[in-house]
Amino acid sequence: MNQKRWLTLLGLVVMVSIMLVAGCGSEVATDEAPDAEADNGGIEEDVAAETSSIMIAGSDSEVNLVTRLAEEYMNANPNVSIAVTGGGSGVGISSLIDGDVDIANSSRPMKDEEIDALKANQGEDVYAVRFAVDGVAVVINENNPVSELTVDQIGAIYRGEITNWSAVGGEDLEITLYGRQSTSGTYVFFMEKVVQADYSPEMRNLAGTSDIVEAVTGDVGGIGYAAIGYATKDGIKAINVKADDNASAYDPTVLENVTSGNYALTRPLYQYVSGKPSSAILEFFLFEVSEEGQNIVLDEGFYPITAADLDFNKDALE
Repeated sequence: MNQKRWLTLLGLVVMVSIMLVAGCGSEVATDEAPDAEADNGGIEEDVAAETSSIMIAGSDSEVNLVTRLAEEYMNANPNVSIAVTGGGSGVGISSLIDGDVDIANSSRPMKDEEIDALKANQGEDVYAVRFAVDGVAVVINENNPVSELTVDQIGAIYRGEITNWSAVGGEDLEITLYGRQSTSGTYVFFMEKVVQADYSPEMRNLAGTSDIVEAVTGDVGGIGYAAIGYATKDGIKAINVKADDNASAYDPTVLENVTSGNYALTRPLYQYVSGKPSSAILEFFLFEVSEEGQNIVLDEGFYPITAADLDFNKDALE
């Protein structure tokens, strides 16, 4: 065999070897690809399984506080998504009954007929958690000189029996009433605790607590009621309230006045669920009542839960 033919044959051998090696590499890659895809798919499925979404709606008194709690919880738990909307306690409870939300924020206890409706629709028992304490503040314009009122005087104002600030030690100025819509838990609480009758037809029913604050800020003769977290806004002031003529007047913006029970218009804030809380919902509730959660409650202008509230929560959280 001459040198030229030998070199040609050697070149063919090398080319065939390269092709065989390339073919083996392709075969190996083909064999491994399905396993890799399967592994990736498994990881995605695990992530999806761990991701949870929680829908919350209801009380406007609670919406800012619960939004802050949800934000802080999501920062520490990025696999959990929590959406919070307002609309009033009645709206939140109706949404829970219909199965449209996971948690109903409510500044009042659920009514018996609401509990029965939820059981009928969802086939589950109702569980409640108290996560904060609120002192409902009676707010007036910062330029109004009145500083304190009795519960009876406030009730008479909202029934329409007292219509001028001069009747309660103020200036000769007509009183403008601002309140919430009937779906509001605060509307119900204030009517039952203070008004103890129908509201005056002159009361202007506003959609949210922020609307009341804004209205009173722009009206020297205005009076409204709001969750304590809204009572320190610019342009308004909270009135000191006396339980009766013989009692002392207490400022709701002072922690000790509310936690001691001395302030007459104190209430717990509720969250309701259908069925015993578990998984992400349970963990969120436990965060809210933890030391970190209660510090956020204080930071947002509300007050920590009491020993009685902790005892109340045992049914849902233990």
